[in-house]
Amino acid sequence: MKFHRGRLIDHIHLRVADLAASKRFYHAVFTALGHPDALHEGQGFFHADELFVDEAQDYITRVHLAFQTQDRETVHKVYQSALAAGGQDNGAPGERAYHPGYYGAFVLDPDGNNIEAVFHGPFERNVASVEITAK
Repeated sequence: MKFHRGRLIDHIHLRVADLAASKRFYHAVFTALGHPDALHEGQGFFHADELFVDEAQDYITRVHLAFQTQDRETVHKVYQSALAAGGQDNGAPGERAYHPGYYGAFVLDPDGNNIEAVFHGPFERNVASVEITAK
């Protein structure tokens, strides 16, 4: 069995109060990022790439989760899609002082997690993903 994983994040696990609301939200974000088929559903959870989300009655996490984009236009698209899917504004698209070329937008998901879409400026990847083979 082979897995393709991102280069810096192994996985993120969110426990949410309303699984259906979160699924709508993340589907809108992934579609805006150009990955409309990224979400995969299981019994009481869904996952996409390194993101695993399940429902919890007593324990809700609040984290910062940043998605890389290929350009500034996609930052805007993610921001608008997330707002339309029930997200709450936490910082409109714009340049940030983190480093030259940093362009990001922030939205709170239905459980208050801070979701960011970021374009780091022109860049080149040496590989699209890391391939992991289970033994």
